Amino acid sequence: MSDKALIPPKNRPRRHTVLEDAQGLVTGAGMAASALVILTHLGLVTGQTAGLALLLSYATGYSFAFMFFLVNLPFYWLGYKRIGPRFVLKTVIAVVLVSVFSIWFPTLMSFEALDPFYGVALFGALNGAGLLAIFRHGASLGGVGILALYIQENTGFRAGFTQLVFDACIFAAAFFIIDARAVLFSMLGAFIVNMIITFNHRKDWYVAT
Repeated sequence: MSDKALIPPKNRPRRHTVLEDAQGLVTGAGMAASALVILTHLGLVTGQTAGLALLLSYATGYSFAFMFFLVNLPFYWLGYKRIGPRFVLKTVIAVVLVSVFSIWFPTLMSFEALDPFYGVALFGALNGAGLLAIFRHGASLGGVGILALYIQENTGFRAGFTQLVFDACIFAAAFFIIDARAVLFSMLGAFIVNMIITFNHRKDWYVAT
């Protein structure tokens, strides 16, 4: 008898419906893209593959949307082999949505004044909440998110801590591209994002898949 058969039906995890997944991915991607508009307005970077894409965008002049899609490509195979095609499909959809929204949203909002401390805090809260929505609908924003979720599922090591290690490498490289003050603000924003994920994303706290 399988372990699943021993769990009463009312207590078994259920899968999200297609509509639930759609609203979750659109909402999460929209929040993440809005956070990136704030970040780029301040001239800052962030961690994970989005941070790598931003650094490459600043350094090369190519758009963030193009670089974000490009840097995620090598990670899809890991997601497919280790987590499954359903996860990878949702992740590709989320990445494409963020890429499209990152082009569209700057035409919908502008900032006459934005205090960097407030902007960084707002970025962290929006991006953290957006990532949580995406994670809870069985996806990620690619790259390190795939690796972090895989490590958490198999070792119990929190996804947020894995991302912090990668972020440290991103910010070390950022000192060669943007000024030191901007890097320090960027680090604060990434810290807020990762703490939101660390304290709120646990498999045993959310049973739908």
